[in-house]
Amino acid sequence: MRTPLRTRRSTRFRYLATAVVVMIAAAGMGTAQAAGAPDPAKPRTTGSVEHTGPVPGGYASWKDLLLDQQKMVKAADQITAALADDGDGYAGVIAAPENRELRVYWKGKPAKAINDLVGRLRRDVAISVLPARYSARELEGEANRLIRANRDLITSIEPLQDGSGLKATTASVGATRTAISDAAVPVTLEHGVQPKVASRWNDSPPWWGGSVWGTPSPACTTGFAVTYQGVPKMLTSAHCASVGQTAVDPTGQVIGTVTHSNSSRDVLLVDTNAGGRVFNNPVGSVATEFSSSVVGTTSSIVGQFVCTSGGFSGTNCTIKIIAVNVTINVGWLIQGTVRAEQQAFTNAAGGGDSGGPVEVTNPANTNQVYAAGTIAATDYGTQVPCTGYRPTGRVCTWRIYYSPWSNATTAFPGIAIIPG
Repeated sequence: MRTPLRTRRSTRFRYLATAVVVMIAAAGMGTAQAAGAPDPAKPRTTGSVEHTGPVPGGYASWKDLLLDQQKMVKAADQITAALADDGDGYAGVIAAPENRELRVYWKGKPAKAINDLVGRLRRDVAISVLPARYSARELEGEANRLIRANRDLITSIEPLQDGSGLKATTASVGATRTAISDAAVPVTLEHGVQPKVASRWNDSPPWWGGSVWGTPSPACTTGFAVTYQGVPKMLTSAHCASVGQTAVDPTGQVIGTVTHSNSSRDVLLVDTNAGGRVFNNPVGSVATEFSSSVVGTTSSIVGQFVCTSGGFSGTNCTIKIIAVNVTINVGWLIQGTVRAEQQAFTNAAGGGDSGGPVEVTNPANTNQVYAAGTIAATDYGTQVPCTGYRPTGRVCTWRIYYSPWSNATTAFPGIAIIPG
């Protein structure tokens, strides 16, 4: 199941709020003890957020791959921005940096304006326009119908970006196959996925992303500093608290009051003095802690590589987006999430990390990151040993779900990131 994540680095101890099969329980972890004394001061040093392991696609470095990935995401953004006028047949888009191309899937023939746009974008990015059986609108409509009619069986459902159909997860393949026999599109079933909703430790104003917080027990991680309706706030996960509650750090220092929440997108805002930085550390080690400047936001597309920064787990990278626009069932439905998987099948996020940053390294300056979203849930069917500030006493997984930046803009129109 998917589980929310919460905490801060120096003393990250929040457990992921967990949900059964598709249930989110933000306060079900209890209070954890710090592995060490909180930092006497916030880390003023910056550091490089870098992926580790072999670089896919024969690239000389991760920086080279990320540069191409950035071009693909920007091209995809321009294409999807044009869909309002000419998007009837659009099915999906996949970044394939391993193959050095962006793949756009379309049912029927794209409008001339789309073809012309793709032609212009091909000056900088290799783009293939490929045929699709169904459009994104057709798949989204059928996905919504199926999961609402089968909440007791389906734990998640997502459109395939190539437009070939849907993928659903369930604990009972046979019963689900029977229940969805009237599906209007092909549906692939996966067994055993259990989405559950999913903390650094002594932060101070201006509050940064990636730090532990709770109401009052430490249980989640802060996400990104934002402004909404002209007021600075901290973005994190809705399953962590309720409107009106007071958010505090593990030392009891008041962060602020929860002012806005949207459970269907799993996003929440805390009214506070927030700063545009996030806590990070080298992947695989929490001995060194630093902060990274947030320089903007990024879309999330299939094939893209991201990193997470959980208060309990620390910074983890080489996490690849597998699906977007995923609806997960955690006792209630969370829409528009992103499914991402750690490519070496090690910890992507775990208990206490809910609400923490999902970030993309700026290839032009690896001391900077773009905000991609906030950690929402983990898949209990993909459990692995935990890493970070608390490697025992909680559940961690290589597959996660997060609420992308688009969920925040949908829930809170006009929201904007605070840059560092």
